[in-house]
Amino acid sequence: MKRRLLNVLIALDQLLYVLITLGNGYPDETLSAAAWRLEHAGKWQGKLFRPIIDALLWFDKDHCQKAYYAEVHRLQQHESIR
Repeated sequence: MKRRLLNVLIALDQLLYVLITLGNGYPDETLSAAAWRLEHAGKWQGKLFRPIIDALLWFDKDHCQKAYYAEVHRLQQHESIR
């Protein structure tokens, strides 16, 4: 049940990112991963939102960095399709 809830939350996160960017974001990317990527590209959006997201998720240290790493290494995918 925990994994199912996490899957739904990730799907909503990805949908929100697509809606916010009006479809200009990367497919399958979460807000957190995008914030990390944009901050390290020197974009104002990342510099603004990455610290906010990490502060909101204070219980998950370096959340955005870990989310980006998970996207790049496809860790959110089931191991059978990685």
